[in-house]
Amino acid sequence: MRGLAGIAAFAVAIALMPAFVTSGYALNAMIMTLYAALLGQAWNVLGGFGGQFSFGHALFFGTGAYTMAVLQVNFGWNAWAALPAALAAGGAIGAAIGALTFRYGLRGSYFALVTLAFAEVFRILANTFQFTGAGVGLMVPLSERAADMQFATRAGYLYLILALVLVGFLVSWWLKHSRYGAWLQAVRDNEESAAALGVDVLRVKLQAIVVSGVLMAAGGAFYVQYLHYIDPHIAYGPAVSVEALLAPIIGGMGTVWGPLLGAALLHVLGETTRNLMGDAPGINLAVYGIVLVLMVSFLPRGVMGLLGTRRAARAAGDA
Repeated sequence: MRGLAGIAAFAVAIALMPAFVTSGYALNAMIMTLYAALLGQAWNVLGGFGGQFSFGHALFFGTGAYTMAVLQVNFGWNAWAALPAALAAGGAIGAAIGALTFRYGLRGSYFALVTLAFAEVFRILANTFQFTGAGVGLMVPLSERAADMQFATRAGYLYLILALVLVGFLVSWWLKHSRYGAWLQAVRDNEESAAALGVDVLRVKLQAIVVSGVLMAAGGAFYVQYLHYIDPHIAYGPAVSVEALLAPIIGGMGTVWGPLLGAALLHVLGETTRNLMGDAPGINLAVYGIVLVLMVSFLPRGVMGLLGTRRAARAAGDA
């Protein structure tokens, strides 16, 4: 239960932040860090706990974002009613991709390339159809009413993204402590051995990609409501996929707090890069790519893994 107590303490600390912080810049920084943590938690379910590395999680993000925007702009849905539909669409796409790939044994680099290819196909389709705004994209009408999931201050958006991130935290905590989580991690470590022990490998992986798709779609839905705009390059472009996988890889894959720690470090890195090099096109992706190579080469267990190793070394020294 200590893990749940930590999550609760974190939630209370962030919820109290607007009472002590009035800077719009600081609140926006926290919102974007939590948003990146949500994307990281989504990827972590499938890639960290399940070992199924995806290079195309923008597929789920864009589906959630466009479902949210299309229902509001083209059909007049209220945002709160559109949110469950966006989550369901992300989960449905996850189930479809999982059925097409896992049923035929695709994994590793093959699965990663398939997800990347599907994200690109959806980007092309979003660029083509008028109901998605084609290349122009869609802009959600401004309302600034909580009833429309829009808020006059950043505090409202902070509470919204905090609620979504808490769901991601609870999912990760459950995966660390549940029987299903043990099955998923067994599949990650060795699919053949897990199957020999009676684990239904296909069902376990399908459920993981559905949960991952739902959480990623939640990130897309939040993005639309916060920035009021979406286009194919943002929705299905590589930047979202890279951000989603980098946070848990930097922070620590298969851990509860890794995606948040990685997201915070990514935010600091992004701000530093912007201050030093400006907003040159593609510069963040280039920097993120370098960081990814360095992490995989020298710190594969992420910062959480490094901290765990140091704690173990101190405990051994005290003994």
